[in-house]
Amino acid sequence: MDWLGPAEWQAIILSLKVAFWATLVSLPFGIAVAHLLARRAFPGKALVNGLVHLPLILPPVVTGYLLLITFGVRGPVGGLLQPLGIVFAFRWTGAALAAAVMGFPLMVRAIRLSFEAVDPKLEEAASTLGASRVWVFLTVTLPLILPGVLAGAVLAFAKALGEFGATITFVSNIPGQTQTLASAIYTFLQVPGGEGPALRLVAVSVVLAMGALLASELLARRVQKRVGGA
Repeated sequence: MDWLGPAEWQAIILSLKVAFWATLVSLPFGIAVAHLLARRAFPGKALVNGLVHLPLILPPVVTGYLLLITFGVRGPVGGLLQPLGIVFAFRWTGAALAAAVMGFPLMVRAIRLSFEAVDPKLEEAASTLGASRVWVFLTVTLPLILPGVLAGAVLAFAKALGEFGATITFVSNIPGQTQTLASAIYTFLQVPGGEGPALRLVAVSVVLAMGALLASELLARRVQKRVGGA
């Protein structure tokens, strides 16, 4: 792919790296929160549900600013993590954090719907046979919700690939360090003659997003068939 320059390759590779780690790290939390919202009744459940979905309705710049004042080097969380060598602001790790926060509601929504589609009687039957809660989850619940987990993970991955507002606010737009696909497209559009590179990155973004969605659909169907056959 000689038609892509070094700066464009940097943005693509960094975006894939950010999206991969954002999805991988947030997935266990997404499953846990989805299970909590789908299967538990507790005071403040509506508030928790609202907080989870808040990034969907807040302007991305607001989310990025909240991350900056929270996880920045002078923030309440960032200040505690800095002595440990963990820094998010103006680093690719911060871009991954912003992408994870923005994609988290989509992930939780898909997984929660899968939890709600599972008949609790199946889990109760396994429990009456002496299986522990962990074993019931691993052998009964998880296989049944796996299509939703895959769909949620891919949606979060695709969202992370295209994230712009929260990322550029939190970690800026530093070439080779925090410049993802979206911010690289924005940068190219601000300079004369940048339409060509911007258009190429747009094409790459479309291909990656469509590829992720198609992969999600194929994997979900395959898992569904296996679960149905079992």
